[in-house]
Amino acid sequence: MTQTAMSRLVTPPELTDGTMRIVPLGGLGEVGRNMAVFELNGKLLIIDCGVLFPEEHQPGVDLILPDFTYIEDRLDDIVAIVLTHGHEDHIGAVPYLLKRRADIPLVGSQLTLALIEAKLTEHRIKPYTLTVTEGQIERLGPFECEFVAVNHSIPDALAVFLRTEAGNVLHTGDFKMDQLPLDGRITDLRSFARLGEEGVDLLMVDSTNADVPGFTTAEREIGPTLEGIFGSADKRIIVASFSSHVHRVQQVLDAAEKEGRQVALVGRSMVRNMNIAAKLGYLSVPEGILVDIKNVGNIPDHKIVLMCTGSQGEPMAALSRMANKDHRVDVGSGDTVILASSLIPGNENAVFRVINGLLKLGAEVIHKGSATVHVSGHAAGGELLYCYNILQPANVMPVHGETRHLIANARLAADTGIEKQNILVTDDGSVVDLVGGKARIVGEVDCGYVYVDGSTVGEITDADLKDRRILGDEGFISIITVVNRSTGKIVTGPEIHARGFAEDDTVFDEVIPKINAALEDAVMSSNDHTTHQLQQAVRRVVGTWVNKRYRRRPMIIPVVLEA
Repeated sequence: MTQTAMSRLVTPPELTDGTMRIVPLGGLGEVGRNMAVFELNGKLLIIDCGVLFPEEHQPGVDLILPDFTYIEDRLDDIVAIVLTHGHEDHIGAVPYLLKRRADIPLVGSQLTLALIEAKLTEHRIKPYTLTVTEGQIERLGPFECEFVAVNHSIPDALAVFLRTEAGNVLHTGDFKMDQLPLDGRITDLRSFARLGEEGVDLLMVDSTNADVPGFTTAEREIGPTLEGIFGSADKRIIVASFSSHVHRVQQVLDAAEKEGRQVALVGRSMVRNMNIAAKLGYLSVPEGILVDIKNVGNIPDHKIVLMCTGSQGEPMAALSRMANKDHRVDVGSGDTVILASSLIPGNENAVFRVINGLLKLGAEVIHKGSATVHVSGHAAGGELLYCYNILQPANVMPVHGETRHLIANARLAADTGIEKQNILVTDDGSVVDLVGGKARIVGEVDCGYVYVDGSTVGEITDADLKDRRILGDEGFISIITVVNRSTGKIVTGPEIHARGFAEDDTVFDEVIPKINAALEDAVMSSNDHTTHQLQQAVRRVVGTWVNKRYRRRPMIIPVVLEA
């Protein structure tokens, strides 16, 4: 039987010397917020520290962080943070952890560290970094780390192989097996085979596309599609992608050059990341092809391409603002918009809202569902089967994905002959111990969402978000009343105001007598009543009336003053 996370919080046993403990603090049951903590002999190693982007039911939230509670009293025990690649869901939370201890060493590839260093500059943090390349081995406390090249949708991605006295762990990070990548850097299956021969006691493997059969389409197949679209477009072309997708930007630059167009990068993160990639040699920029967004108005529409952010419908990103006519770029009839990315689960409504807005403006919108303008950066089921057969791990722990992805990955592992009791389907906060070649779920730790809301971190709770949803969906009603302390008679009011509920406050005329009666009863029934009790009486009356009369549940704020 497959090991699964426990349904209730079970405190894990005390960790003994020689046993390695693995605690994922994000990335399981969700696509984002990836972070795993490895503990051995009193020292901690962290692999990845990313963010999750909010969904519609989390209004006002900017970012969601891993819950650092598990390690907040042990920051001095952290020997390093190893970053597998430079996507936000793997590096975005690093500034928030370094604000607690700024000298935690960051270990990663050249591009990954360059991207996080630029981000940390905005937070006024100068990190300690160690640049590593594939094949390199580094000792980080009790962990010997060997780095292995893997192919992903961003250059310079790495898998991490941990050699310890408790056993060997291979963490793949995000990866796929594109055999003809644009940069020629393939997933190093020769090293995978060598590590398999050495022995992989626990494989922590990317699950995002585990439920997709076959193999991921090669990145280079997008090039001809883009060239065809660019060649047939009569006016402006707007391409939206992730701001870190160097390969996609490279293909846009190549297609634009071939069709005699210039390219403007739109969005602060897009400009920053592509400048870094070009400076380090990961992006080849043809001479004279880039123009500043400020000068786009001087270039004929059929000679310009805009490369922007906002492919996930982010409200403040460039593409969303264009769809809302809140951007210097005025999208109109005849323009072609290409969404060169896949939908992150949870973003569907936001993306479709942007698509609909662009269509209303007269633009033609091309996306993954209508043309090959995006391929995934994650291994599909067939590729994962190859990994299991090459590595032949003793234990498997699917990571990076929603529950359906983790379970699909577990089934693939079982299909290759791995014993079901050695397959661990876990949640964020699950505690896994590895010793003597055996991995077991031994408990759970409290692990919730930490919300970034403007300049505040962790101060917004789920209860606050519930209040925001109620205000947004149902509106609110305030009732202000002054009563005579002795008689319970109304001195002033009830004065009722509503927002987002009814345009005309006269709708409340029929409930005012009910409020008066409830207050008089509450005052006369008890000589030692409190203001809170009177307010609760008003809330019950108004709440019951609104629910029966309008089938609504607005936020009700009663204020009762005694005179």
